[in-house]
Amino acid sequence: MKKLTEIVGTTQAARLLKICNQRVRQLLYEGRIIGAKKVSGFWNIPIFSGMPKIKEGKRGPKGTWRKRLSSKQTFIHINTHTIRANKKNGTYDPVILVKSGSHKFEAHHVKINGPCEIIYSVNGGLGCKAKAWVAVDTDVMVEASIFAQVAT
Repeated sequence: MKKLTEIVGTTQAARLLKICNQRVRQLLYEGRIIGAKKVSGFWNIPIFSGMPKIKEGKRGPKGTWRKRLSSKQTFIHINTHTIRANKKNGTYDPVILVKSGSHKFEAHHVKINGPCEIIYSVNGGLGCKAKAWVAVDTDVMVEASIFAQVAT
């Protein structure tokens, strides 16, 4: 029996590769994304082991896109200190902190597209004394309305 391959569009491929949509389209026009086909004006990009496969270029520097899925979990927690400060000062600062590997983002809105789990620990466990957080699997896409990137 033939194994079915997952097919994604340019936007989903860009998210997986952590590059912009235009760069994905440029790679497609150069014929560097393996197995990609244009059907009725839309690109169908096959996924192999969770990622699109890209051929090496002939010139210039090596590509800086993500070559494989991240092995680090994404953690999301709510900063209660910021909630209190917003209430006290009448401000609207973002209270959601998304930590993915070495990247940290503050957001007002987060969408989790897949399985996750909510964890509570009396002693805290994220290194920032958070007592409750959401742990997201490594292959799950997390979309955040990003307010600011936090310096790491």
